[in-house]
Amino acid sequence: MAFPSSADRQGLTVTSAKIVVAGGFGVGKSTLVASVSEIPPVNTEAWMTQAGESVDPLSDSSAKTTTTVAMDFGRVTLAPDLLLYLFGTPGQPRFWPMWDDLCRGASGAVVLVDTRQLDASFPAVNYFENDSDVPFIVAVNLFDGKLTHSLEKVRDALCLDERIPLVTVDARDRRSTAKTLVTCLTHTMKTTPTRA
Repeated sequence: MAFPSSADRQGLTVTSAKIVVAGGFGVGKSTLVASVSEIPPVNTEAWMTQAGESVDPLSDSSAKTTTTVAMDFGRVTLAPDLLLYLFGTPGQPRFWPMWDDLCRGASGAVVLVDTRQLDASFPAVNYFENDSDVPFIVAVNLFDGKLTHSLEKVRDALCLDERIPLVTVDARDRRSTAKTLVTCLTHTMKTTPTRA
């Protein structure tokens, strides 16, 4: 997928949209934003230390050394007349109160899921189902390029309504991430009433 340059937009009316990338701690939100952003992504990463281990516990297999403490921000042009602003949420419970502010004005959201720690995804799905009016999709991050559980099993485990799109994404891959963002926007357009 070739991304248009700003020169391609000359003379066009450009539409911009805010997309929130949410999910549990360590599911790949920062990676997803960075993989597709055409500007150096803005992030608020802090080093993880032993002192914070009781607050932000990691599995023994995790190589994670930093964590988002406010948000990630990126920008991507999906078409000459379509510009997306991406806002990645922090995943830790102590930062969940920030989600309302990050979601304000959003056109859509991508809830990123890691099937190796599916329980970390329940709060994000619950937030968008019950506490937000932002249309959302769920994207299963393909860690190591593998789908470890079928999408049907993931949908069942998350008790996800059939009307919510469920897709796979490799958060490291620009094309895969762009495809997921297009799915999110398409879902938003299908579920949001048009203005007269």
